[in-house]
Amino acid sequence: MGNSRRDFLTLLVYGLGTALSPELLLSRPSLAKGKEAGGVSVTITGGDKRLAGLSPLEWRAAEAQAKDVIVIDASKKYQSILGFGGAFTDASCYTFNKMEAKKRKAILDQLFGKSDNGLGLNVCRTCIGASDYSRNVYSFDEGEPDPELKRFSIAHDQEYILPVLRQARAVNPDLFLFSTPWSPPGWMKSNNSMLGGNMRRQYMSSYAEYFVKFLQGYEREGVPIQAITVQNEVDTDQDGKMPACAWPQEYEADFVRFNLGPAFAKNNIKTKIWLIDHNYNLWGRAIGEMETPDVLKYASGIAWHGYVGDVAKMSQVHNAFPDVDQYWTEGGPDYTDPHYGDNWTTWGKSFSGILRNWCRSLTVWNLSLDEKGKPNIGPFPCGGLVTVNSSTDAISYSGQYFALGHFSKFVQRGAIRVDSQAGIDGLEHVAFQNPGGGMVLVVTNSGAERRLTVKVGDKAVELEMARDSMATLSWT
Repeated sequence: MGNSRRDFLTLLVYGLGTALSPELLLSRPSLAKGKEAGGVSVTITGGDKRLAGLSPLEWRAAEAQAKDVIVIDASKKYQSILGFGGAFTDASCYTFNKMEAKKRKAILDQLFGKSDNGLGLNVCRTCIGASDYSRNVYSFDEGEPDPELKRFSIAHDQEYILPVLRQARAVNPDLFLFSTPWSPPGWMKSNNSMLGGNMRRQYMSSYAEYFVKFLQGYEREGVPIQAITVQNEVDTDQDGKMPACAWPQEYEADFVRFNLGPAFAKNNIKTKIWLIDHNYNLWGRAIGEMETPDVLKYASGIAWHGYVGDVAKMSQVHNAFPDVDQYWTEGGPDYTDPHYGDNWTTWGKSFSGILRNWCRSLTVWNLSLDEKGKPNIGPFPCGGLVTVNSSTDAISYSGQYFALGHFSKFVQRGAIRVDSQAGIDGLEHVAFQNPGGGMVLVVTNSGAERRLTVKVGDKAVELEMARDSMATLSWT
């Protein structure tokens, strides 16, 4: 987040918010027919269509001289896919919890369900204490110094965060959750506050136990956490304007190898540890930490944000440490932008680039906020994946929602990214092979209307794409 988030948001071009029915948004009438006929199912977003099914395309013999061709080669394989999702911030959980029960169930079914009407989200983030998208500043052990954590309690989360997490997991039992702190308790920091400042070495052992108690507490509540990151955005204190904490490179590395990792091992905690949790421009720091002795004894992944830097740096990190997994863990729209609801090609382009650079998952920022981007105790005007009107519970959808659906509805956990090549200006693409062998191609056209040819071996289909549109093609 920080200035990097604000700068990133100003670069995006968004569209007007829309409030359409789930039936219109997620209509896919042609998918089953396409599969039965051995053709290619097509789902598009563009113009007045949102994740709408078209008539299936039929294969034909490939032409040698075809123009604007995307070539798929499933023999060239890259990373496996964990999934797609968003953040259960305190603000998002509060927003969901305020909804009338039937409406809340309907939107959770739509976000996490696997039916034709559902996005099938399955990799989501939670907060360890307050983030900027919280109702108030809190940790699980705030007050005077308490190195033995006698005061530790997750009571705050028991009111509405844990209930919403249990409801979401009831919709999708395969939900993978990872958790992130924006700040340690204030007494562990140089400024004795959760707002800004930096971590103190003298409390690292206590902080490792803090993580253990958090994970054990959530486990007892029926909400196991599969991964954690050490710190949200390790290299900024946000000028003291929100929960944040600066961690120098050697602090994070030492905390993992001397405190957090050993504490997990001692307590038989199987939760994965991910590093960095910030922008691509920290690629050198990521490599430096992984080169530090014993860090990779305990850490298994790198978490990235897309606000600053070149997405290709993830490939550079992968090339240096090919056995370390990479995940994209934050990025969201600005609710004040007039194009909040139709910027799907901006996000489709971004998501394609992330996945083409070895990321195993995409997790966007707040799952839901109200029409004013609230609750928010920080300085940045973010919007939710969906907006829930604070007076009526009416739902409106971001362009990011539709872009994410083009991936999450079709690319299954365990899918393998495969090679796709085109080199067409204004066109982004990424292809996958699902565990059962089915193929998925996601195409984002941020340019003018065009006719594309998708070639697989000696066969091909043609696809008409409107300007500023997305399409997902799937076939067996």
